[in-house]
Amino acid sequence: MEFAGFDWDHGNRTKCRKHDMSIEDVESLFHGILHVEPDPAHSGREKRFKAVGKTPAGRNALVVFTLRQQENGMRIRPISARFMHRKEVEHYEKEIARAKK
Repeated sequence: MEFAGFDWDHGNRTKCRKHDMSIEDVESLFHGILHVEPDPAHSGREKRFKAVGKTPAGRNALVVFTLRQQENGMRIRPISARFMHRKEVEHYEKEIARAKK
């Protein structure tokens, strides 16, 4: 799927920065290898997704996002983002290894 970019405003910028994630960190995840899955438990009015990937600095991060169609195309709207805890990273790496078998 092609994307026209990101949909940022004061609300989602603040929420991501609260967890020490910069806008550049969040956007960089979508330019690398990502594991994306639906987040049906938090999909009320619109479908939400969880994405796990690594920042250019090599830190594992989790981004919750939705997709928004706008006049100039489909945009990724980050809802929140944070660096993953050690146990989450271990679980994620085990899942990746299991999927490769």
